[in-house]
Amino acid sequence: MSRPALTSNPLRAALIVAAAALGSTDAPAQNYPSRPIRVIVPSAAGGGGDIVARAVGQKLAESWGQQVVVDNRNGLLGPELAAKADPDGYTLMLTTSALIVREAVYRKVPFNTIRDFAAVTQLVTQSNVLSVTPSLPVQSIKELIAYAKTRPGQLNYASGGNGTSNHLAGELFKYLAGVDIVHVPYKGVPQGLLDVIGGRMHMSFTSPVAAMPAAKDGKLRMLAVTTTRRFSGLPNVPTMAEAGLPGYEFTGWMGVFAPARTPKAIINQLHAELVKIIRLPDVKERLAGDGAEAVGSTPQEFSTYVDSELKKWGGVVKKAGIRAD
Repeated sequence: MSRPALTSNPLRAALIVAAAALGSTDAPAQNYPSRPIRVIVPSAAGGGGDIVARAVGQKLAESWGQQVVVDNRNGLLGPELAAKADPDGYTLMLTTSALIVREAVYRKVPFNTIRDFAAVTQLVTQSNVLSVTPSLPVQSIKELIAYAKTRPGQLNYASGGNGTSNHLAGELFKYLAGVDIVHVPYKGVPQGLLDVIGGRMHMSFTSPVAAMPAAKDGKLRMLAVTTTRRFSGLPNVPTMAEAGLPGYEFTGWMGVFAPARTPKAIINQLHAELVKIIRLPDVKERLAGDGAEAVGSTPQEFSTYVDSELKKWGGVVKKAGIRAD
């Protein structure tokens, strides 16, 4: 008697199809990476995200023997392209916290961070520092708040433009300190900082690296860093909470995302390799030179953190009435 065909049993046939499907899902992860990897950076060449992407990309290429191509796509275009890319691990996005700022301040964005991306890891954390022009007669955050409260609408702060991260850092300061200071947007952070140095602006939130040279020359006075921990490069500068403004935290960050539905095995492989890279002594030294400190969070930790940041800054944007379009 001949044996019945395997497919004569519907249940068995369904199990075979399911097993084949699982095998095809695992196969790409087993062979990954087998071709060049594209890393989209949603900012201009030469910026902080671009510098970190090229440093990490070089190490990734050396480790895996595959070319890593950094693709600068400024503004909303970068996240849109990354969100629509095939979820196969060959298109990644390395972005700064500007990603969630853009989602908060624009009425319409062509992506949703939680829905369209799979978190891989938060690479680094970055502190900002609140600096004032030396002619302002304050030596601390407490003195600045007291001074501003007696002069509502008379003090100003410079930012890199409406809806930028340092704009939001200033709005959070206004909200928590209960002061009325005026936002003055510039086309870029360097231009605004120059006017603080020149005494034409009263204060600005910038990266420590940008502020340190002028502070060493006595052209800026750094009052506090915006993170909950002191920045290792400025051990004598207190945090906002230490300086008298509890609850204040503005942490800049850079992280890596993949398109949603990228296989978990590939996400885990990327995470392990990226964490190893950012903990290399030469990479850590380079990051520190840019005012950044290595993190290397798990995909779940990073996803949870991004979700909390979206909720936090959505509230700040709504309270301040900030819109970029």
